[in-house]
Amino acid sequence: MERKINKIEKECEEKHSNSEGSEQDKDYKTSLITLNVGGYLYITQKQTLTKYPDSFLERIINGKIMCPFDADGHYFIDRDGLLFRHILNFLRNGELLLPEGFRENQLLAQEAEFFQLKVLSDAVKSRWEKEQLASRETTFLEITDSHDRSQGLRIFCNAPDFIAKIKSRIVLVSKSRLDGFPEEFSVSSNIIQFKYFIKSENGTRLVLKEDNTFVCTLETLKFEAIMTALKCGFRLLTSLDCSKGSIVHSDALHFIK
Repeated sequence: MERKINKIEKECEEKHSNSEGSEQDKDYKTSLITLNVGGYLYITQKQTLTKYPDSFLERIINGKIMCPFDADGHYFIDRDGLLFRHILNFLRNGELLLPEGFRENQLLAQEAEFFQLKVLSDAVKSRWEKEQLASRETTFLEITDSHDRSQGLRIFCNAPDFIAKIKSRIVLVSKSRLDGFPEEFSVSSNIIQFKYFIKSENGTRLVLKEDNTFVCTLETLKFEAIMTALKCGFRLLTSLDCSKGSIVHSDALHFIK
């Protein structure tokens, strides 16, 4: 009799446990929401979409406003499906995190306003304003002879990252030595000064070396700067000093994106 009672108790416990498990599974499934945004499906949790009270998404999920459904029964929102991933990431992370080179600030700001996420809208506009300000600030790099500043090249650009890239390249190459000439140069925020330039019949050459055989001339450096700029999406706005009749012979280059 005691064994029979124990068996019945065990069966009741198992049923209760299974009942709790199935309730938990049900609750978990109902907490998952699938959205169809402009043809793109997104699956996320209800608490993510309702993070900001009175936002467009919070009002939809909590039934405060009506939203159409697609053929599969998912909420359908007729907005930019690709940009919505940034909206969703903001809801998940609580901060604006965009990929490098993102250029759709204006469109994202419009999406943020549509979804009535003021915090996101303000963050996008702030980022946009900073980029606009940075684009108007022209930076430069000057490569010159410490004894004769008329010898050298000046590179102007409205993107500090590009200037930093060119600067890093020149410093890296300059670490090589040329037989018979010491490698001596100083680097500041915007100027690279060489203690020596090598004089030759072909003109002035920087003390730079790509490998054991090739020496980088000033003209080569100009071409390299132009090619690097084009590959990075910049264009040569103008040669700031065209008095010598050729970009190759000019003393300055100006790039803009």
